[in-house]
Amino acid sequence: MALIVSAGLPTCMEGLSYPVPFADPDAIIRIAQHAERLGYHSVWGNDHMTTQRYVRAEFAVPPRFWEPLVTYAFIAAATTSLRLGTGVLVLPMRRDIVVLAKQIATLDHFSGGRLEIGVGVGAYREEFEALAPDSEARRGDMVEEGVKALHALFADRVSSFDGRYYRFRDVELFPKPRQPHLPIYFGGNSENHLRRVAESADGWIPAAMEAERLRRHVARLKELAAGAGRDAATIAVAPQFVVHVGRNHEAAVTRFRETQMYKHLMSLRQSTLKQQTAAMEDLNLIGGVDAVIAKALRLREVGVTHLLGLYFAVNSVPELLDQMQLFAEEITPKIAA
Repeated sequence: MALIVSAGLPTCMEGLSYPVPFADPDAIIRIAQHAERLGYHSVWGNDHMTTQRYVRAEFAVPPRFWEPLVTYAFIAAATTSLRLGTGVLVLPMRRDIVVLAKQIATLDHFSGGRLEIGVGVGAYREEFEALAPDSEARRGDMVEEGVKALHALFADRVSSFDGRYYRFRDVELFPKPRQPHLPIYFGGNSENHLRRVAESADGWIPAAMEAERLRRHVARLKELAAGAGRDAATIAVAPQFVVHVGRNHEAAVTRFRETQMYKHLMSLRQSTLKQQTAAMEDLNLIGGVDAVIAKALRLREVGVTHLLGLYFAVNSVPELLDQMQLFAEEITPKIAA
């Protein structure tokens, strides 16, 4: 089975995965166009609303966090076939689900039906607390309920919803998305997401998960999907990994550890990656060409169907473009055939 390969887009990655400054609007569009020329299936941008405390402590100048849906409107006009995904859209920070549904449907039409939506709780609870300081909401429950509300708005001519976090009445949202079925993925490593994916999503987006753990989760996902009356083959297993391809393993690891991406991954040991104990270069696609090919084929063997939003560990846009090209020319043909 061939692997789908897509690239990460640095919409909200300054100060986190990349230095400040990193990518201005022209650079973001250039990265997306580069991905299209190289044959990447899609680009996947992340979502932040305010600067994390540890980033403020490291950088004197604030990072530029570009809102992904607005960014994609410009990218859609500058590309023709590249698909556009959110990896992930943080639903708990987007409190008006009807407005969000309208934005998604509009963007799907203006992009020619090229939109895919990944949703999640967000890596930093402090960010949610900054936007909703008095809330005691369970973010995972908010995401699950939000997806149910989106499905209702997209499927029913007139819809009403009375949930704990989202409520609306007698809404005729039109036009619906251009795609008859707009793909929605759940992002996150928590096992709770497997149930959510099995019941109502088109795919699962874990982050930097070792192959054997992925194998166990894929087996569990298949069980849950069968219990929900769904064909697991229709559900994408689409993990995100960090990539740096070097002339050999040692060179790749050395460069990887020099990047802002490495610092970011270590910070995530307190949240998204708190269950990960292996070295970051072992968890991710770090190494020479042959080693990265072997890792990717191993992931395919355990059930991965889509390398979603590969995030290249670099400290400049030119280096990012070079890494994207190296992966597309030397690795993708060996794993996507």
